[in-house]
Amino acid sequence: MDDIEVTHKTKLELEIITPGESHTICNALRNYLMNDEDIDYAVYGIDHPIVGEPKITIKAKRTKDPKKALLKAATQLKEDSQEFKKLVEKL
Repeated sequence: MDDIEVTHKTKLELEIITPGESHTICNALRNYLMNDEDIDYAVYGIDHPIVGEPKITIKAKRTKDPKKALLKAATQLKEDSQEFKKLVEKL
């Protein structure tokens, strides 16, 4: 993954571009974010399937920090992926 680029940031909103990523990680992060009660919405889009870069938009509720919510979601995704990997290795 290349560096993440912040394209828009306010107190309650964060929009980032994630170069080199695909629907797989973006959809997983969106899912984790939407399960966070502090998040109003989390969406992502890829303008062009071949040359487009994924853009993730996060809107937090009240005075919550969308960057902290993204970090929490990424951490949980990593932990769950490691747990799944261990289960697969047992097969």
